[in-house]
Amino acid sequence: MREAELWERMNDALPAGYAASWAESVVLEDLGGRTVHEALATGIPCKTIWRAVWRQLELPARLR
Repeated sequence: MREAELWERMNDALPAGYAASWAESVVLEDLGGRTVHEALATGIPCKTIWRAVWRQLELPARLR
């Protein structure tokens, strides 16, 4: 998964204009206590980040 796809999915899953703020402020245990922004900066694959976001937001399986 490319970073652009990660952001597209996050923008679809969260209210309009909220994805960037959420990615900066919400700490995800599945990412070792990092935010999405921190995970991207440390090189964690986008697919791994999306899985963590998907679990945190309790999104339906079809969005996995």
